[in-house]
Amino acid sequence: MRLLISFAALFLSVVLLQLSTGGVGPLDALSGLALDFTTAQIGLLGSAHFVGFFIGCWFAPRLMGTIGHSRAFAAFTSAGAIGLLAHMLVIDPYAWALMRVASGLCVAGCYTVIEAWLQAKVTNETRGRAMGIYRVVDMGASLAAQLLISVLAPASYVSYNLLALLCCAALLPLTLSRLREPETPDAPRLRPMLLIACSPLAAAGVLVAALSSASFRMVGPLYGQQVGLAVDQIAGFLAVFVLGGAVAQYPVGWLADRYDRRWVLIGLSIAAILSSVATAMTENLDTFGILMTAFFFGMTTFPIYSVSAAHAHDFAEAHERVELSAALMFFFAVGAIAAPLMASTLIEAYGPPAMFVMIAAGHALLVVFGLVRMRARPVAERRTAYVWSPRTSFLIGRLTGRSRDKDGNER
Repeated sequence: MRLLISFAALFLSVVLLQLSTGGVGPLDALSGLALDFTTAQIGLLGSAHFVGFFIGCWFAPRLMGTIGHSRAFAAFTSAGAIGLLAHMLVIDPYAWALMRVASGLCVAGCYTVIEAWLQAKVTNETRGRAMGIYRVVDMGASLAAQLLISVLAPASYVSYNLLALLCCAALLPLTLSRLREPETPDAPRLRPMLLIACSPLAAAGVLVAALSSASFRMVGPLYGQQVGLAVDQIAGFLAVFVLGGAVAQYPVGWLADRYDRRWVLIGLSIAAILSSVATAMTENLDTFGILMTAFFFGMTTFPIYSVSAAHAHDFAEAHERVELSAALMFFFAVGAIAAPLMASTLIEAYGPPAMFVMIAAGHALLVVFGLVRMRARPVAERRTAYVWSPRTSFLIGRLTGRSRDKDGNER
């Protein structure tokens, strides 16, 4: 309880930030439909978010070193609020794409500040509990953000103003906190090839995880609308995807710590293919069936990033943990930038099921590549602990690295 209270300001900022930035993606998709944007233009908005996200991950540590944590957090939050408020001032998909770059910049920058603060305050004894609470808070707020769109009218100034208010409110807990600002962490070097050197399969797994997650979360509302879901049903469709991913983390982690992680990754991909096929057939299901397919899709696709990360860390040295986490985030960002635009283009050309055909094809390639890699390399001699890895900032490796080494050495 003392630990929770000491970090209450940080966690409250996470909740408010996630409610704001997590709600803008589905709201933009529904607003784009109401304003007659093309399907490809709606996909561009999701891709633009991850462009801003990658820029923020890279730029945030340097800005913190220049002006400090609180001022950097205020600057990134302001960028996000401006991007939200400007939506209904300029009704143009390409202008909105620039605004979504600002939203992505806000997400990455604010999470970098929060995670740098957490890293400076936790100890080896409190790290596991702090990270557990952090994951629950972040995932819970993400779930609520998906449900929030059921009460937000598309293409409405009031809706975007409400999200901007939540974004501004995220400033208050952190900037008014009496916690002393920590020293600025060194920015990790970005070495994408480190991930390839450690595990080509992990790199492929992260790309496929981005293909699944970014497509569903950014283009899912478009899919839901085209298969006849109401706005509140679309909110549930997105929310149960997040819930399914959260529920799956612990059983998948148990499997990944006891069996060859490549088989776990292959098994998840086979299940993801089945769930993609089932979700593509939602036109013939009732609402409950549609929600169940989305839940199963989240269960089978959400943990792939964490399993891939654990497999890569099995082949890394302790001093490479932070840079490897940054490389994992880089590959995820690359896949997430491309995925929404690809998914929306396919939906426009071939109809709603095409998005899940694309996702299924990506997982099929991952299954084949996984089997090839199992013939090329034996199982890892040293296993690190499976860690549920949030895709938040390049600094997440500082929070999870010691947990991997400590737990892995105890096994």
